[in-house]
Amino acid sequence: MWESLSTIRSYLWRYRRSMSLGGLCLIFKDLAQVAQPLMIRYAIDSLSSPRSGSAATAFVGYAGCLVALALVKGLFQFWMRVILIGVSRDIEYDLRNDLFRHLVSLSPDYYARTRTGDIMARATNDLNAVRMMLGPGVMYCGETSLTFILAILVMVRVDWHLAIYAILPAPVISLAVIFFGRAIHTRFDSIQAMFSDISSRVQENLSGVRMIRAFVQEQAELRRFADLNRQYIAQNLGLVRIQAIFQPLLEVLIGATFLVVLWLGGRDVLHHRITIGSFVMFNTYMGMLVWPMIALGWVVNLMQRGGASLRRINQIFHEVPSVLGKAAPPAIQGSIEFRDVSVDYSSARALDRLSLHIAAGETVAVVGHTGSGKSTLVSLIPRLMDPTEGAVLVDGIDLRTLDPASLRRYIGFVPQETFLFSATISQNIAFGVEDATAQEIRSAAEIAGLSSDIESFPAGYDTMVGERGITLSGGQKQRTAIARAVLRDPRILILDDALSSVDTLTEERILTHLAGVMRGRTVILISHRVSTVRQADKIVVLEKGCIVEQGSHAHLIESGGYYADLHQKQMLEEELEAI
Repeated sequence: MWESLSTIRSYLWRYRRSMSLGGLCLIFKDLAQVAQPLMIRYAIDSLSSPRSGSAATAFVGYAGCLVALALVKGLFQFWMRVILIGVSRDIEYDLRNDLFRHLVSLSPDYYARTRTGDIMARATNDLNAVRMMLGPGVMYCGETSLTFILAILVMVRVDWHLAIYAILPAPVISLAVIFFGRAIHTRFDSIQAMFSDISSRVQENLSGVRMIRAFVQEQAELRRFADLNRQYIAQNLGLVRIQAIFQPLLEVLIGATFLVVLWLGGRDVLHHRITIGSFVMFNTYMGMLVWPMIALGWVVNLMQRGGASLRRINQIFHEVPSVLGKAAPPAIQGSIEFRDVSVDYSSARALDRLSLHIAAGETVAVVGHTGSGKSTLVSLIPRLMDPTEGAVLVDGIDLRTLDPASLRRYIGFVPQETFLFSATISQNIAFGVEDATAQEIRSAAEIAGLSSDIESFPAGYDTMVGERGITLSGGQKQRTAIARAVLRDPRILILDDALSSVDTLTEERILTHLAGVMRGRTVILISHRVSTVRQADKIVVLEKGCIVEQGSHAHLIESGGYYADLHQKQMLEEELEAI
């Protein structure tokens, strides 16, 4: 746990002044609280004065002091809570922002092996547990500890024999805290892991709800969720049972101590070893110590929960992006070179010592069987991943030396799997171009062949597309993604099978509009359609991560390889459709 706490030291240091001010309020509040039983002692002992007039005056004076101490205590308690709880909220705000910033910086391979629901659970439930540890946990830990120490010091000074009996349960309580604290930590760690499983299951089911309905798996998924929920409840009940033992154990120890103090203190009063005021003061202090002893169990629970959650959050912070680089690229012209590039996945090799040169302003098409490495090839250019071996160069500069964010500003990328945000069509097209004007957005939509569709929508460009663009067809989503890439005015434009969901007529219209955009830019075009790639300056055919053919459309037709076979098959399909 102590190793995990190193993460939040910088946050605590950032708010050290507020924490110090809150700590001072805590100290003054506890001093005023501990002084109250002393005033009660003096007030009661003043009643035994032989002079009734002076006794009444003294009693009124002590009563006034008691009221003043109560006001002081209330004032400092208010500011203690406002400041310390407020700091915990500020740290939660900073920690959430830093966590999100770190998540955004992580490479795609992290998200490929980590469930979205697990990340969400850590960013919400675990983060709240850390906030409770830093706010109420730290505050009540300091408050109860200081109250306990000050009260014991005063009790020892008045009657050390009686004070010893009052603190007898302390060693037993310490052992109980250690034992039950470890058990709570272990249980809560399992509970948070189970909560991540539930979050992941819900996220997957909501994302794939149409698939679940299509395969009539509603009841099966309900059973799986019920099983997970049952296990989660069982883990929580196990934690409840531990807490149910811990809390009564503390109360039993406190109750036994009360009996001892009452018996021994009463005997001392009868033998005139202590005054009645001192006896009342002791019992008042014992009542004051009930809350620290009971709160100890709650504080331990908060600390152990927070420690377990912080360890889970640290696992994210300890993830290092696999794509790094600091240098900002100069003005990119767009020449690209793949030099003996290999990419290994855990299951297979996607690219095998591939070499390819693309001149600035050249349009290159990449074709090949599914799984031949086409998407992997183009993913290397914006540094969504780095090659396992070899190097990728832009304008002669190794991409691994360049800052990924700066590099990507020169690249327009339309991925194979289109992703749209739950926003308007206009906002989705302008994503990444904050100062885009309405006219620029309309021009990009026109180039992508989307403007006529948008004009048919009741709200036009202000139409909400729903989560992941659910209200749009596959072709409309792809064209929105193309418009988004075109609007960036990139030096390098990558279209990864970006026209697969549109019909041939729409494809021809889009390519006609794109012809002007592609002029003077470096374009990498992936497609399974010969009609899409035939006008490219160079066509590259991939097979098992290697280039097996490259050349112009006419040259590859004459070569009689894979591309020629693909062309012949598609020509035959078009003839059959025309019949």
